[in-house]
Amino acid sequence: MTLPSAPELRVDLDALAANFAALQRRAGAAEVAPVLKADAYGLGQGPVARRLWHEGARRFFVARRSEGEALRSDLGPRTAEIFILDGYLGDGPALRAAALTPVINTQEQIAAWRASAPAQDHPSPFALQVDTGLNRLGLTVAEALSLAETPEARDCQLVLSHLACADTPDHPLNARQARALAALRPAFPKARFSLAASSGIFLGDDFRFDMVRPGVALFGVGPFETPHPEIRPVARLTAPVLQIRHVAEGDTIGYGAGFIAPHALKIALVGAGYADGVLRSSGANGYGFVGGERRPFVGRVSMDILALDVTGLSDVHPGDCVELFGDHLRLEDVARAANTISYEILSRIAPRVTRTYLGDDGDGRP
Repeated sequence: MTLPSAPELRVDLDALAANFAALQRRAGAAEVAPVLKADAYGLGQGPVARRLWHEGARRFFVARRSEGEALRSDLGPRTAEIFILDGYLGDGPALRAAALTPVINTQEQIAAWRASAPAQDHPSPFALQVDTGLNRLGLTVAEALSLAETPEARDCQLVLSHLACADTPDHPLNARQARALAALRPAFPKARFSLAASSGIFLGDDFRFDMVRPGVALFGVGPFETPHPEIRPVARLTAPVLQIRHVAEGDTIGYGAGFIAPHALKIALVGAGYADGVLRSSGANGYGFVGGERRPFVGRVSMDILALDVTGLSDVHPGDCVELFGDHLRLEDVARAANTISYEILSRIAPRVTRTYLGDDGDGRP
C-alpha cells in the first residue's frame, strides 16, 4: 500500500465563488475587484483567477509586475484590467506589452509614466494611490489635489487608498481615512474611488465607495480576523502521519529538548514543517485535527516534521491525514495560535506543497 508522503493544500473553488458572491452582496453597488498578489495568497493564481472571472470579476490587483504578467497569461484572451500596486518603476514598455495599469504612488512616477508613452498624445491610464493615514505607499492628499489641476489627471481612472485599522472596526482612524478620501471626489470627478479591502467591506456604506478590493476574505478568512457565517473556508492543508511512537515520562521531544513528557505519551510524527509553511512560531500553541479531535503540537516544528500528542487515540496510524487548517481548524484560530494573522499563514504555504483544486476553474478544468 502506498501512503501519502507530502502535505496537500486543497482549494475549494466552489467555496471561493460563494465568498465572491457574499462579498458582492455586502458591497452593494460597488464593484468587487479581487486582490491576487502572492500567487493568490498561496492558493494558486491561475485557477483562482479563472474561476473569479467566471463569477463576474473583471478587474484584479497584484503587487508586482511579474505577478501581473503571469495573471495576464493565466487569463488568456479574457479582457481583464490588471492593476500593479508597486506603481511605475521605469518599466513602461513591459507594462504596456501586458496591458497592465500602474497604481501611481509618487508625483515623479506620474511624469515618468506619461513620458514613457509611445506618442505624446497616447493615453496613459493609471490608478492613483493616496495615503490617507496608513503612511505607506501613495501621494499625500495635498499632492493629489495639486495633481488634479494638471493635464495628466485626465488619465486617472481610479483613486484608491488603504485602511490602516480595518481589523479594528471602532478605531477612529477608519472614519478619518474615509472622510479624507471622500473629500477628493470633487477634484477627480471622472475617476472611480476605492478604499475598502477585506475587512473594510464590513465597516459599512461609507467605506465601499465605487470599488472594493478583497483578498483574504475571498480565501476564507472572516472580517476582523474572526470567523463569519457568510465566509466559507476555501483552503485545507493536510499532511500525513509518518510514524507513531511511544515516549516515556521524562523523555524529551524535538530539537533543543525543550519539551519534556510529563507522563507517557503517544506521539504522531507528521510530514510537514516550516519548509512547507507551518510556522515555527506555532510550536508552543499549535495544533492539528486527527482522529476526530484537535490535538496539540509537542516540541519544536522542524523543517519537515512536527509532532502531535495523540495519547488516548487508538485509531491514528501512519498514512492518516492530519488537518493543519481547514474545515475543523479555522485559519483565524490557527493564526492566533502562531501569534500572527491569516494572511501570513496562507502566503507562507511553500511551492513544494501539492495543490489540489475542487470544483471547476471556469474553463471546465477541475
